[in-house]
Amino acid sequence: MFFRPAAFALLALTPLPLAAETGDAVAGAAQFIRCKACHAIVTDDGTVVQKGGKTGPNLYGMIGRPVAAMPDFRYSPGFKAAGSAGRVWDAANLAAYLADPTAWLRQASGDAGARTSMTVKMTEGSDDLVAYLATQVPAPMASQSPTAPNPVTN
Repeated sequence: MFFRPAAFALLALTPLPLAAETGDAVAGAAQFIRCKACHAIVTDDGTVVQKGGKTGPNLYGMIGRPVAAMPDFRYSPGFKAAGSAGRVWDAANLAAYLADPTAWLRQASGDAGARTSMTVKMTEGSDDLVAYLATQVPAPMASQSPTAPNPVTN
């Protein structure tokens, strides 16, 4: 059991190519179907990019945003601690979170008992999803992100 947390910490510290740069944003848009049960993507002006649930926070503008920073969402203590520790949702953090949400949250918050309601572990395709979410940002940031479809769904 000792090696699992140590391996996760080593993986989190290993420089990897940014998932937003290596993933396929078009494939990531298709992957978002797995996220829609809990998350939506709604722009700041209220335009619905991806209709979805409200169990999780809105994912518009997630890349580059501090963890637990949506003012209208009730975050767990673990996410609040990760945000207070200065964690930001960048490509590396999001890819690590998608691979093992509970392990990432425990490491990011410093709380070995931290829990998340996200139980899905993305073993494949997380780079694509990260690349897609990197396109779902306000215009000034989007010019620095890969291009992807911006489907409006009802």
